[in-house]
Amino acid sequence: MRPSRYLLLIVSLYLALCGSAFAQRQGSSSSHSSTHSSRKSSAAKTVHVRSYTKKDGTVVKSYDRRPPGSKESGSDAEVRSSTSTAALRDSNGRIKRSAAAKEAFERQTGYPHGRPGYVVDHIKPLVCGGSDDPSNMQWQTVAEAKAKDKTERIGCK
Repeated sequence: MRPSRYLLLIVSLYLALCGSAFAQRQGSSSSHSSTHSSRKSSAAKTVHVRSYTKKDGTVVKSYDRRPPGSKESGSDAEVRSSTSTAALRDSNGRIKRSAAAKEAFERQTGYPHGRPGYVVDHIKPLVCGGSDDPSNMQWQTVAEAKAKDKTERIGCK
């Protein structure tokens, strides 16, 4: 009779272990799905863009951005709203530049303190209605910037 008790003990232990493993799997799958959904929401906040080369030969380094159609909030929205008005002028008649937009562009391109021998230039000039935000900025040598400044008003449409 002793062997049947041992067999009964082994079977009961086996069922207890299988039952707890089953409960853990069910509990972990539900917690995993909640973790997964929270990961999804945090992953939707930014999209990674790989580095690429533009048609004009300039190389754009990889960066993170908000996905298209997402609502903006916080400092990004403030920078965009303050920089999207290209017609604001100071008392001398010059177009107001946003220091925050320039700093954001410098950080985004990997030169947070400027780039020696280069200036920040607007791809579409502010005079022609270009926006003063990082998406409209590029690094340009001082000589190229001077040459472009002489002729850029001619091309405004």
